[in-house]
Formats: sequence, C-alpha cells, structure tokens
Amino acid sequence: MPRPSFARTLAAALITFAGLCATAAFAADFASTRPAARVEYWQQRQATIDAEVSDAARLQAVKLVFVGDSITDFWLLGDDPWIPGRMHGRRIWDESFAGAEPRNRALNIGISGDRTEHLLFRILPKAQGGLGELDAAALAPEFFVLMVGINNSYAPEAPVADSVFDGVRAVMRALHARKPGTRLLLQSILPTSEPERDASVVRPVNARLVALAAEPEFAPFTTWLDLVPSFVDGEGRQDARLFVDGLHPSEAGYRVWRDRLLPALAAARAAARP
Repeated sequence: MPRPSFARTLAAALITFAGLCATAAFAADFASTRPAARVEYWQQRQATIDAEVSDAARLQAVKLVFVGDSITDFWLLGDDPWIPGRMHGRRIWDESFAGAEPRNRALNIGISGDRTEHLLFRILPKAQGGLGELDAAALAPEFFVLMVGINNSYAPEAPVADSVFDGVRAVMRALHARKPGTRLLLQSILPTSEPERDASVVRPVNARLVALAAEPEFAPFTTWLDLVPSFVDGEGRQDARLFVDGLHPSEAGYRVWRDRLLPALAAARAAARP
C-alpha cells in the first residue's frame, strides 16, 4: 500500500485542526458551557402567575379561572419545551380563551407537578400563610374550571382513591370559600394509558365526584362535566391519538376538550339565568 505524501498528511491535519477550532468556537455558544442557576419549570410558572394575579386591570376582565396541574397548565404550551415536536393546547387556548370572546377570557393557574395539597397552599389566603393567588378583589370570575387529582395517584397515600377524592373535595371547598360568588365547573379526571390506574383510581374517583357535585353542599354552584367518553375508544381504553405520553393531551386532545367545555359553560350559564 503506498504511503501518503507529506503534503497530503499536512493538508489532512490542517483540515482536522480547523474543524476542531470551529467546533470549539461553536461550543462556546452553547448554554451548556455557561454557569446558570437552576430554575425549574414550575418556578417559572409560579412567577408568571404571581405577576398575573397582581395585575388588577387584567383581572377585572377574567371570566374563567382554570385550576389544576400540568394537564391544565399545558393549555398554555405550544411546542413541548422538553420534547420538541410534541404539541399541546396553546393554539386552541388562543382561539377560545385569550379574549377574542370576552365572556370566555381566562386566567390559567395550573402548575405542572402540583398535587391537591400544593394547589390548596397556592389558593390559601396570604393572611393564613398561603400564596393568596385568589386574594385579589379585582378577580371575580364567573367560573372556576377545575381538574386536579391524578398526581396524587403517584407516590400515593393509602387508600389512594380516598386520598385523591378527599383532596379534590378539599380544593372545591377552598375555591368556594375564596370566591363564593363564582360557580364551579368540575371536570372528570382524564383516563390514563395504565389500565390498573384507571381501574383503581380514575374510574372510582370520577364516580364519587359526579355524586359529590350533586350533593346539597355543592349542587347550588357546581356543574359536572364528564370528559371521559370523549377520550376513550370503543372498549373504554384511553384513545392514544388524543395524548402525547399516556397522560397529557396532545393538541388534538385539547381541541376535543375545548369542544366539550364551551357547550358545558353555555349550558351552565343558561341554567343559571332566572
């Protein structure tokens, strides 16, 4: 085999060196190369919500307050920040809840990862040691739009279904205590991709929630919306086409949700008219 000439060897070395220099220069632009404090997604959301609930002028226009965890939070996400290419509900939110229809102008206080106890702390008045997210007098929504509880089925207390149900009921009571003039639209917990979780938690909790909404304590201000039939297939299993990961809705899922939610709000308004 012929040996490479000195000139060819030198040229190859120069090309390699130039490439390494270019790579090093490019790498200096990576966020990974610069010191940065760690700020979790939920902390960013908390800061955003804090700013929104401090804006009295904006709060006066709010008719709906969406309350919950990541499933509620991700109404506000377009492209998923963790897995690019996965789309959530931002486009549908902007179409329907961003103010184009004033009676459906909404504030979203969902935060990813929240369990019911975390939500209870956020809406607890500041005077009682909480974050006071509903304290502002200017905030007088027509409806709370509530879905919460599924996160309490992970690292759960036992019996898990009892813990989830009691947590949701505690949130309902706290919301009514904060804003007694606001109606509550209580939504079912969505199905998951795990048959066992659905059988042991989702279905029994939803069955208890629909009965709870009709009890004398809650019936005067609560409307029940069962979303499950729109998110399962013919055999009652989660319709994977409407989710990105077995738990969180896709953009198509948020569109289905919106298309159930708007008529439910209209019907609740009609029923409340004297």
